[in-house]
Amino acid sequence: MTSTKLIMPNQNTRSSKDKEAEEGNFLDVVAKTAVDELREDEATRRQCLAQFREWIQSNSDIQNCLMDDSFLLRFLRARKFSLAMAQQTLLKYLNFRKKFKHIFYDLDCQDAKIHELVTNGYIFASPFRDNNGRRVILTIPYKLDPSRYSSTDMTRAHMVTYETLIDEEENQILGFSYFGDGANVTIQHVAIWSITEFATLMKWGEQSCPMRHKVLHIINLLPAFKYVVEFGASRVSPKLRDRLKIHNSISEMHESLPSIVLPKEYGGVMPMADMIELWKKELAAKRDRLLSYDAMNLLSDRGIIRRRNQPGGGEISEMQGSFRKLEVD
Repeated sequence: MTSTKLIMPNQNTRSSKDKEAEEGNFLDVVAKTAVDELREDEATRRQCLAQFREWIQSNSDIQNCLMDDSFLLRFLRARKFSLAMAQQTLLKYLNFRKKFKHIFYDLDCQDAKIHELVTNGYIFASPFRDNNGRRVILTIPYKLDPSRYSSTDMTRAHMVTYETLIDEEENQILGFSYFGDGANVTIQHVAIWSITEFATLMKWGEQSCPMRHKVLHIINLLPAFKYVVEFGASRVSPKLRDRLKIHNSISEMHESLPSIVLPKEYGGVMPMADMIELWKKELAAKRDRLLSYDAMNLLSDRGIIRRRNQPGGGEISEMQGSFRKLEVD
């Protein structure tokens, strides 16, 4: 495994011995989580990777799929080493990218609008891990100007973030924590979405993106926008709905999400601008990797097993309208 070197408190005053002990403790947590939560061990990993590669090579519908361990393990770990489920998730992932090329292709952190959204602080990852060793993804919607950016711009900024982080094996194992600030969100932020597009991306995303979403913390959620959050939650599994935590204050949130992972503006120790600059360096390091994904292709979706009301069914495709009709007092 290769891990991102993250900033830790008092790193300049700790001895080399302390730093080595901290790294060792972290790797122990990763290894224990892999065994306890994912049923992963060396033999299982080796056997499943070999079988996964053989299946991909024999599947005439898949073209130019990445075959390195890190890429394939994201699917195996997301499905707790059920090979059949990992295969389905890969097919859905490739199909998702193909169906929404305008969102998932050319995920370049140097793209003008993606770069602006990151620089402005709309979405970025904290350089600190939380108490469970997870990376924390921060989203601050009011940092996005809805008169300048579209729902596509918004989603592309998210996907650059997710794809960059999920390429790290420790993140695949430990999963992710999320922070969202609903302050100053307006109807214009919501109205850039059509209901159909929003619902489809929520539902397809959970089934197709091999990420372990562990907990989502939200503060400053205005009553008028609880409808939007509830609607989004209705499009995902009960398991994910149960991981949504809405807090009444920052101090209340600090009880479950340590302040150290947050910018100084939210009670942490590092200014947001510094966190963003560190995050931009991580994005740059993975830029070529993400751009290489565009060579992958799925010629047919015939291998995807669908159940009622899953992608391709009638429930989502029959939904119409826009969030513009949402009334705000």
